[in-house]
Amino acid sequence: MNDLSSKPQFPSGAHDRAASVDWSREAIIGRRDRYFAASQRAFVPYQNPLILRRGEGQYVWDEEGNRLTDLLGMNLCISVGHAHPRVVAAVRAQVEQLTHCTTMFHHPVPAHLAEELAATMPKGFEWVVHFTNSGTEAIDLALMMARAHTGHQDVVALRNSYHGATYGAQSVTGIKGFRHNVAQVPNVAFACEPNQYRGVFGPGTQPYLDDLDRTIDTSTSGKLAAMLIETVQGYGGIIFMPPGYMAGAFARTRAAGGLAIVDEVQSGFCKTGRAMWGFESEGVVPDIMVLAKGIGNGIPLGAVVARREVAESMAEKFIFHTYGANPMACAAGRAVLQVIRDENLQDNARRVGRALKERLTDLQRRFPVIGDVRGEGFMLAIELVKDAGSKAPASEETAYVFERTRVHGLVLSKSGIYKNVLRMVPPLCLSMDDVTPVAEALERSFRDLQTR
Repeated sequence: MNDLSSKPQFPSGAHDRAASVDWSREAIIGRRDRYFAASQRAFVPYQNPLILRRGEGQYVWDEEGNRLTDLLGMNLCISVGHAHPRVVAAVRAQVEQLTHCTTMFHHPVPAHLAEELAATMPKGFEWVVHFTNSGTEAIDLALMMARAHTGHQDVVALRNSYHGATYGAQSVTGIKGFRHNVAQVPNVAFACEPNQYRGVFGPGTQPYLDDLDRTIDTSTSGKLAAMLIETVQGYGGIIFMPPGYMAGAFARTRAAGGLAIVDEVQSGFCKTGRAMWGFESEGVVPDIMVLAKGIGNGIPLGAVVARREVAESMAEKFIFHTYGANPMACAAGRAVLQVIRDENLQDNARRVGRALKERLTDLQRRFPVIGDVRGEGFMLAIELVKDAGSKAPASEETAYVFERTRVHGLVLSKSGIYKNVLRMVPPLCLSMDDVTPVAEALERSFRDLQTR
């Protein structure tokens, strides 16, 4: 046997011949436009592309050295902060030992992460984990798992939902911008989302449960494979499920023979400030949970966490993800869980999020264009309307304010089906010291709208 402590020999100077990187703005934009496929170069929210060079904690710097507060966590992927030293150290240590180990073979790190994720789930059940490369991939697997376990095909999802843009995941996504003009995967029905500000039935819970009953009765066979719910609709504009909705929805789903699937890709890992997972504060226990984004603090990783008896339905199915359970990504995932615990980041999200929401509510009182301020923890949103009575979406005004927030040092998201929602889901390390600068930057942006 070879000595495991020995190191391979590489040619002298090999480490000095890294590929060069051209940081000129014109070259970056031009090379992307020339070599990216249309399907990948289209998602550019700013009129003038934002080029980022580095990040630290809750901040990022553009190629000119300007610092911005990242209120989006790089699309919610940065959970505990950019370049967190413990995550960096965990990834570096693993890369230096073994960059990848396919699941054809065994490695301890992914199994440790699976155990640690299972430990965060409700007691009294046996939970198992299947690692994927992304949340969208995990959604596809969750749907397949539910259909395999129940023997049923029909799935109910919510309007205004986002679960991904792959061929399978977009079939359960209820936003037209993510549903392409191609034949969708069949056997999916949509119920009205219980939006307490803009919902078709107004505020309340029971009318939306009644609509779910009608959806099951009129748009399915009556036998369900699953119902899929984001505990907080993210791209839909930070729509929290009202009290009692998830419990009622899952009771109806199970009565129809289906499984309860929660999509925690955006709301998981303490983003709401209430708990590790969004479903916990709703008093429900899912059959399947889907994770991604913040799980690896920016390192690609996703997961399906399921009750063992549900997952065992796939025992005879060959489901293989080339990079699933990558030990480097799983090392990052383990470090994320440790940092959340050791730095008390759930409590930080609750406290800082509450303080920031108070400032946003103050802005709402002073700027009539703000129709609604909503959310908890680090899942917050400002919805812009033309007038409070009609709630007509102020999409153009939102686009203007969105551009101005960047000028004033913020990175956030323009979301919702009408693109009239400013969405803020920062890294869990955003601090009390950031609240006033963020609020002042937002105020300047809205004042710019008034005086344009």
